[in-house]
Amino acid sequence: MGPSGCGKSTLLNIMGLLDSPTKGQVKIAGQDLSHLPDKKLARFRNEKIGFIFQSFHLINDLQVLDNVELPLLYRKVSARERKRLSTEALEKVGLSNRMKHYPSQLSGGQKQRVAIARAIVGKPDIILADEPTGNLDSAMGNEIMNILLQLNKDDSSTIVMVTHDEQMARKTHRLVRLFDGSQVQ
Repeated sequence: MGPSGCGKSTLLNIMGLLDSPTKGQVKIAGQDLSHLPDKKLARFRNEKIGFIFQSFHLINDLQVLDNVELPLLYRKVSARERKRLSTEALEKVGLSNRMKHYPSQLSGGQKQRVAIARAIVGKPDIILADEPTGNLDSAMGNEIMNILLQLNKDDSSTIVMVTHDEQMARKTHRLVRLFDGSQVQ
C-alpha cells in the first residue's frame, strides 16, 4: 500500500518476473530467477504465478470460458482438461452461469471475477493482484476481496495485492507500506 507513484506496481511487476530489478535478485521458493532466459521465465510465470490486473485484460472476442482457458493453452493441456479446470475456476468465483458470455456482456465485478478465475485456473502458488478492487463499487470490491481471502485459506495461495483502499488493506494478514520506492513503517 502507498500513494500513487511510490513503486507498488513496479514491485509487483518485479515479483511477477515481468520487469527486472536494477540491482539485487529475485528469489522465489529459494530459487534465484534473476538471470533465467525469457523462455524459462515465461514457463515459471505460467506455472507458478497468477496475475489479476485492475483493467482485467480480457479478450473481448473470446467467451468467458475461453478467456479463463488461455493460461492452460501454453501448458499444452488437453481441451477436455482445460474445460474442466476452467469450469471449476469459474464455479469458485461464482460465474459458472456466464461461461458462454463475452466480456462486453458482463459487469465490472463479473469481469474481475473472470480475471480471478483466469489467474487461478492453473492453481498457481502465488497470485499477484494489482488494484483488483479499484474499478469496483464497495459491495463488489468486498465480494472480490472475500474471494481472494478464500483462495488464500482454501488453496494456500500466497496473494500479493496492491491497493489504495485502506478498508481492503485492513482485511489482509500483512500490510507493507511503500513510499518513494522504499518500504516504510
